[in-house]
Amino acid sequence: MPSLLTIDDLDDETLRHLVRRGAAFSAGASAPDALADKLIGIYFRKTSTRTRTAFTAGAVRLGAKIITYGPNDLQENTGETAEDTAAVLSGMLDVLVARTAGPQAELEAYAAQGRMAVVNAMSADEHPTQALTDLTTLHRRFGDVDGLRVLYVGEGNNTASALALALSRFRGAELHLRTPYGYGLHPRFLHAAELRAKHAGGTVVERHDMRDLPGVDVVYTSRWQTTGTSKPDPDWRTTFAPFQVTEAVLGDAAVFMHDLPAHRGEEVTAEVLDGARSIAFAQAENKYHSARAVLEWCAA
Repeated sequence: MPSLLTIDDLDDETLRHLVRRGAAFSAGASAPDALADKLIGIYFRKTSTRTRTAFTAGAVRLGAKIITYGPNDLQENTGETAEDTAAVLSGMLDVLVARTAGPQAELEAYAAQGRMAVVNAMSADEHPTQALTDLTTLHRRFGDVDGLRVLYVGEGNNTASALALALSRFRGAELHLRTPYGYGLHPRFLHAAELRAKHAGGTVVERHDMRDLPGVDVVYTSRWQTTGTSKPDPDWRTTFAPFQVTEAVLGDAAVFMHDLPAHRGEEVTAEVLDGARSIAFAQAENKYHSARAVLEWCAA
């Protein structure tokens, strides 16, 4: 069974298939018995509203049975290794959806057993299922992802890294990142995205200011305090303050996206998040539709 640990696990054809399939589910398609004989483990060490609910509901809607694990349920807490845990679970489960918020290597250890598919529901480095949700949302809104122009404002976190790796593979797409100095996209992800965009005839560019904003189709932000992390600089809010998404940043034509949860008055104003051009809550619902696409691909 194929695993999804990073966007890089998907070739271009599979990436586009998952986006189209998520959009089809969002438009009303169903596959109620697709996973009727499958057992899905849902393991979350960190808090989650959208991702945990999306994969739980998605598995049930596809006909699967689920087992859920919280942060204190597995013997990893007593020192069992990730490899041993996965070796045991792979004899019983078909898919493990895991949010560790830790290093990517831990998820790679889960996936090394080769029998059970593993889905990264967020690691410290990357949030690939969020990127698939984002692209599904863009496809539903605009009918295609090729050629879209996106402005991402805020921390270069795991949501931003996954978005950069995914959007850069679509023909002519533009991703403009405006991140506070010292909080940009990790150079490994930025360099990879720049190369892919060049190959696809698009653009990925990062700046650390809010001057001369480009005209775009979408403005996207994420909460300043990424889930499961803290910032060493006690004055970090001062650094982030110029990167708030306001009506002026949104401009005249762009729609607004946010991976949620949102803090009104911090990364985005209430007027933008709750305004007529916000599609953030449709984006949240699309996490469920995208989760069904991922589970169907992994296990059907």
